[in-house]
This record gives sequence, C-alpha cells and structure tokens, in this order.
Amino acid sequence: MQENHSDLHLRLTEAASAIGGLTGRSHHDVVAVLGSGLGGYPDQIEGAIKVPYDRIPGFPEPSAPGHSGAAYSVEMGRNRVLLYSGRVHHYEGYSPDQIVFSIRAAIRSGARCVVLTNASGGCRSDIAPGDLVLLTDHINPTGLSPLRGPNDDRLGTRFPDMTDVYSPWLRQQAREAADQVGVGLREGVYMWWRGPMFETPAEIRMAITLGADLIGMSTVPEAIAARHMGAEVLGISLCTNRAAGLAAGRITGEEVIEVAGQAAGRLRRLFDALLPRLEACPPKA
Repeated sequence: MQENHSDLHLRLTEAASAIGGLTGRSHHDVVAVLGSGLGGYPDQIEGAIKVPYDRIPGFPEPSAPGHSGAAYSVEMGRNRVLLYSGRVHHYEGYSPDQIVFSIRAAIRSGARCVVLTNASGGCRSDIAPGDLVLLTDHINPTGLSPLRGPNDDRLGTRFPDMTDVYSPWLRQQAREAADQVGVGLREGVYMWWRGPMFETPAEIRMAITLGADLIGMSTVPEAIAARHMGAEVLGISLCTNRAAGLAAGRITGEEVIEVAGQAAGRLRRLFDALLPRLEACPPKA
C-alpha cells in the first residue's frame, strides 16, 4: 500500500527524534546500510550503541536471512555514523516508500553521506564471486519508485537529477581508502531485480544487453530517495555468485550468505578506513 505522503515529514521527524533519544546522539553524519551477510560489522566496533528497529517508529523489520534488523550508532574519527544491520526488500511485501523510510529518517537526523552495500550476481566476466565493486550507475527495469505520489518540497524537488546518483567524490574516497588497506575494488553498473526468485539465464542476457554488470534485489530505491533529499550516495556491491547461465550449478541463498561472510573481513577493513574520512562529505545539494 502506498504510504500517506501528507504526514511523511512528520513521521520522519519522529523517527529521527527517536534515533537521537535512543542513541544519545542528536545527529549523525553518515549512514551505512549493511547488506546480506554483512550485518556483523557493528559487533566489532567498541562502544557501538544498538537500537532494534522495533524501537524506532515507522521502521519496517526485515525477514530476509542475513538481515538482523538493528541500528548501531558509532563514532568513527570525527563522524557520528549510523549503521543499519539489515534492510527490507520489495519481495518481502514492502512498498518502495516503506523500503526507504529508514534512509530518509537518517538523512532527516543529519546524515549527508549514505553508504549502501549489497550482495549481487556478477554479469561481467571479470567480476568474480568475492569481488567488491563500486557502483557507478544503476538500471531500474521494475518501474517502481519511492517518489511516486505527491511530492513534499521540504524533503526534495519534484524532479531530482540522477546524473551522478553515485557520487564521484565518494567513489574517490572509497578508492583511496581501499588502497590504504590493500582491498581491491572494481567498478560497475547495478540492475535492480524485484526477486525473491533469482533471474533466469534469458533475463541475465537481457540485463547484460542493457548494460548491467551486476544484478541484485535492493539499493536502487534507497539511492533514489537519498538523492531526492540531497544526500551524497556511495554504493558498494559484493559479488557473491556468477549470475544465472554464466556458471555451472544452481544459485542458492545459502551460497550468497556464505560468500558474503567470507568477504566480511575485507569490507570491514575498507569501512574502518573509509567511514572516518567522510567528515568532509560535501553539503547537501
């Protein structure tokens, strides 16, 4: 069901206020969403303040494996960082508005930088399972958008520009942080697939023809909503498998979680170097 846009600003303000009260931090500078199998990262950070989603008004609760459903407030360098361990997806029955509510609430609480991670299938021959990939752009063949319906000008313009939806400045920060800690990064275009079924080989051929290097079931609605509100967005995708028809064998959810777990150490090193750097994140556009 489409959310009631008339009170969205109020509901976001209430959620942001709850985040501030529950974490003891009046604002956050950065928000990062931890995708499939990557949610254990906050447990490694000393002093992290955990807030289950069910304590924040309006936050939907994930049901997908590898998505625990808790926010963590941490200090990294001079940044106050909000880490979301888990997200909700369209295939769980949530509308685009509900999918992006937590991202909008973080931006409402002050976050200027949004870091989105996900697990994906690789469509390009030089992207292998275990590779971390910076998103340069995305393709949305679903026709779904969190901006459908009346626009609230307090949140953003009716027609936001998506030319640089994934910030070149943030990609440069990520490359420099990756070099600092010896983590390899590729670059590619991500296609959003509704799921929960994995794609057919014919659908993957279509995705490749359209220019996709990776395909997955999240991220795009969040990136759209973040840009609508003027935040800078960084996308980092973990390739967990070769897409359908490009490798022998079947694709399973267990495989996705297993590969994500194996790559968690490299992502942790990258985040340890990257997130403190983002104190210089450009102001909202």
